Amino acid sequence: MLNELFCKVNFVMIVTGWRNGITKKSGAGYGIRVTHKDRDMHFQKGWLSVIIELEKEDEIEVNLTESFWRKCSELRSAQIGRWLLNHNLAPWVKYNPPSLKLMPLEDRKFRLMINHVESNRTEEPIKSKE
Repeated sequence: MLNELFCKVNFVMIVTGWRNGITKKSGAGYGIRVTHKDRDMHFQKGWLSVIIELEKEDEIEVNLTESFWRKCSELRSAQIGRWLLNHNLAPWVKYNPPSLKLMPLEDRKFRLMINHVESNRTEEPIKSKE
């Protein structure tokens, strides 16, 4: 039923890139930030992890931390970081993360896509640590 609801509504969340301040070519330290409103609407507290289809790539499993339900509503994953790097969405200038789309597919499963409509990328590179 939930899958049918998502298909009928075709809802897409706008999320942003997230980084912990230390960027690495391995993708560690990256993820995506979900608004608290979208988190509360599309995620369930009983979930320990979610499955994310990365646009044009594989599915990954991302653990939901306890802090996800408090103030830090980020999905943190080196695999998301590598995806951002591979699509030239990272690194980014401070306070200018990429805008992305996250579409609910079914319970615990989402699709992460590049938001081609809203391009807020700048060309100024940021040095990353190995």
